[in-house]
Amino acid sequence: MKLILASGSRYRQMMLQRLGLPFEVQPANIDERPHTGETPDALAQRLAHAKAAHVAEKHPDALVIGSDQVAALGDLILGKPGHHAAAVAQLRQMSGQTVYFHTALCVHHQHTCQERLVQIKCQFRSLEDTEIDYYLTTEQPYDTAGSAKAESLGITLLESMHSDDPTAIIGLPLIALTDLLRHFGVNPLRPTPFA
Repeated sequence: MKLILASGSRYRQMMLQRLGLPFEVQPANIDERPHTGETPDALAQRLAHAKAAHVAEKHPDALVIGSDQVAALGDLILGKPGHHAAAVAQLRQMSGQTVYFHTALCVHHQHTCQERLVQIKCQFRSLEDTEIDYYLTTEQPYDTAGSAKAESLGITLLESMHSDDPTAIIGLPLIALTDLLRHFGVNPLRPTPFA
């Protein structure tokens, strides 16, 4: 059996490596635009499921992991900024606000899925423009939802962070994932041979 991560995200790949299980990477390349009226948590769940299902169609005997993260300020979805000016605008908007990061997970194997949603509540400090500019110039988090990487210098943007699974903020909730993998007979503490 193969273990496949249905994501091209280098952050998710680094997280999955922490479990010590051999895996392949097969990006799903699906349309990630939200549907009209779709809530941030529903979007994250739909995309995680779609990624896993898309790759599982091509590899029906594999164990496929799909994950997606959506940052939201209220019902406003904060995507990946892509460039400096958009990231500045996002962080100004998030300054002094509570932002929720919805990280969804789907593990798919032979027409069976197990899914989880992990929420991270982040209270951002009131940020000065000079702090925002320094942070963005230093870290360049333009491929990150909400323009902030809490695993490095981005942690200084926050007053607090609350979650049942602290790894979820990086895009792959490992506590939830190991629980779902066990459902399929895979325990990182008792590694199963993967092809």
